[in-house]
Amino acid sequence: MDLPLDHAPAHHGVAPHRCGECCTTMRGIGVRYNGKPVLENVDLHLHCGELTAVIGENGAGKTTLVKCLLGEIPHSGEVHFLDAAHRRPDSPVIGYVPQHSSFDKDAPVSVLDLFAVSLVSRPACLGVSRSVREKALNGLRRTGAEDLVDRRVGTLSGGELQRVLLGLALTPVPNILVLDEPMSGVDHSGREQFYELLSKLRREFDLAVLLVSHDLATLARFADRMVFLDHRIVCEGPPAEVLRDTRVREAFSLHSLS
Repeated sequence: MDLPLDHAPAHHGVAPHRCGECCTTMRGIGVRYNGKPVLENVDLHLHCGELTAVIGENGAGKTTLVKCLLGEIPHSGEVHFLDAAHRRPDSPVIGYVPQHSSFDKDAPVSVLDLFAVSLVSRPACLGVSRSVREKALNGLRRTGAEDLVDRRVGTLSGGELQRVLLGLALTPVPNILVLDEPMSGVDHSGREQFYELLSKLRREFDLAVLLVSHDLATLARFADRMVFLDHRIVCEGPPAEVLRDTRVREAFSLHSLS
């Protein structure tokens, strides 16, 4: 794999107005499956306005780390969120874009229905209120997908679906945005557009973003910090620095970094 980092476009860095006070701390995180360690003593800090990319080989524990942050699986260690007033709210808002999203192309489920079932307990088949439609449109406007509101989910392209799911994850605007391999099945042009959009949104809303991906070349341009995970954090830092680490180069067969 070739990564011409020295000639990459300018880094899409953090906006200077970010508050810098909000922080999500994962300390001493550990998970075992059937007695085998999947994560061991993971310490990770996520700051508002920053995009942190997690890379690693298959089976390294990346999705398990995401599930720990989402509170979906038991784990050792602690997860704390600190807001700008140095308070620890019990339940910070977390937006989530999952790894795999497949829908029956023939199912009569619209994008609006998808928002409705996420926002209210009333079944979408009984009709969607004007207020819910407006919330859906607001979320979709953030990702430039408002024209898709009445489309059937099963007819969307991979890029369109990801913009819809990102808009859904931003409704309401979260404290933390988590994306697990969001670009699966999306072509190169679509990936570029998605990361451009993601970079814009995290600056606009001062989001802490945790992104799991294998798309190293693109992450090198858009991430503020990169974490190489192999059941534990092997190394972390600026993307160019991490991608020059011998252990990372060997894991991903990086042949050229010049």
